[in-house]
Amino acid sequence: MRTVTISNALRPVLAAVLLLAALSACNRSAPREEGDEPPQPPTPPQAPAPPSPGGLRLYVSDETGGAVVVVEPDASRVVERISVGKRPRGIVLSRDGRQLLVALSGSPIAGPGVDESKLPPPDREADGIGVVDLETRALLRTYRSGQDPEAFDVSLDGTKVYVSNEDAAEMSVLDLTKGEVTHRVHVGEEPEAVALRPDGRVVYVGSEADNEVVAVDTTTVQIVGRIKSGARPRGILFSQDGSTAFIANENDATITVVDANRHTPTASISIPAKEGGPSVPRPMGLVLSPDGNHLYVSLGRARSIAVIDTRSRQFVRSIEDVGTRPWGIAISPDGRHLYTANGPSADVSVVDAARGTVENRITTGGSPWGVVVSPAPR
Repeated sequence: MRTVTISNALRPVLAAVLLLAALSACNRSAPREEGDEPPQPPTPPQAPAPPSPGGLRLYVSDETGGAVVVVEPDASRVVERISVGKRPRGIVLSRDGRQLLVALSGSPIAGPGVDESKLPPPDREADGIGVVDLETRALLRTYRSGQDPEAFDVSLDGTKVYVSNEDAAEMSVLDLTKGEVTHRVHVGEEPEAVALRPDGRVVYVGSEADNEVVAVDTTTVQIVGRIKSGARPRGILFSQDGSTAFIANENDATITVVDANRHTPTASISIPAKEGGPSVPRPMGLVLSPDGNHLYVSLGRARSIAVIDTRSRQFVRSIEDVGTRPWGIAISPDGRHLYTANGPSADVSVVDAARGTVENRITTGGSPWGVVVSPAPR
């Protein structure tokens, strides 16, 4: 065997070459650590999903996100978000179904018992009723509507909007043809719920702080009745023939039944608490089944929906584990599904009304407040 002799002078050079080769081999075989890769450009945001023809759309007001979220419940997806302004809450379809009206408020968010002196000042320029075109899904304009609008209803001819102005203890009448408020009625402290009787002649406005509902004649714009409700009325709904009104009372878990012609209470329906439930029932929003036989009431922090028989005026059952604080509530035209806006969990629940089970919860983001349902554009 031939022996290779390496001189002392070359030994350091050879050692360095061998060390570099070993390090190179180690780098090729060792797994790459996080952060070794060069930074990648951020993924561009996805464009709004094209709406599917047919089916239904849910329009959900996102109070903290300043938008209306468009949801396809059948496909369990969000189609897009329409920017509308500050604190969108009350949300109503126009009478012809072509537009969406949204209450916008520049007042800071404040829960019960908050020291309002420590809140930032309100932005009164943000107060108004926004109008969204459903074909283009864009905000057309915002009408001035009085301070801190929260809930409202629309006249039968679609030209007037009756608005609760919580900070001002008023109901404003917004004339859409003139683009201005034409009347203001002092209705009591902290007005919220608003509902127009089906014949269009009377509008009811709930006063949370006074525990009453005020009836206003829409022709004379004068108060024609004061109805004692339960504690903190939060929702009002009329029967299909307009003879009866139902008032959801948040703080005593009752529904006040009213003779809507005489403006007098006729009964009170108690909603029992579930043993071990997350909260006592907090009645908020109301919706009727298409046949008018059942009233569905969202129960807020109780995370449930009450089912009431409108003929017997009796509580039937509750649908449990609907979502975190269901508030806004809507029903499909065929009456098979209920939809609730669940603020703290940032989602919308799809509920099988007959079975009383939650089929799905669709993430919307933000803080869902109100929800309406409409046929999808074809």
